[in-house]
Amino acid sequence: MPILKSAFDLPAGRLLALDLGRVRIGVAVSDEQGILATPLTVVQRRSRAEDFAALAELVRRERVVGVLAGLPLDSQGEVGPQAQLARRYGGRLAVTLPVPLAFWDESYSSVDAAELLRQSGGRVPIDAAAAAVILTSFLEARRAGNPQSEISHP
Repeated sequence: MPILKSAFDLPAGRLLALDLGRVRIGVAVSDEQGILATPLTVVQRRSRAEDFAALAELVRRERVVGVLAGLPLDSQGEVGPQAQLARRYGGRLAVTLPVPLAFWDESYSSVDAAELLRQSGGRVPIDAAAAAVILTSFLEARRAGNPQSEISHP
């Protein structure tokens, strides 16, 4: 499926969010109403083929209608080397998925996730918590009709 120009073009319904790391991919899922984001799992990266197969299986198993991938912008909100890697990975992943993919600014998601884990006693892996933070940020912006954190994909 394609990479959408706007995350707000993702269909309404259950969404999967990804915190793309070099070693692990944190995964979170929303409810069908787009209100709650819940940490789901962590995919240990092995090879691109294995990673994509695992993520496609999660898309099918969780019956999601779209995937939101975190984009790690630099401190000025620009697309730096890390974000370029995430865009490339997301672009390759998108063609293997049966649902559309969009990017969302993940700035400070790991910091917010660490604070959330500290408050909750740390029962969830940090990567999955970071994915839930990314997804929560998007869901709140979507409900508010606020594209402030939106990332356009050229």
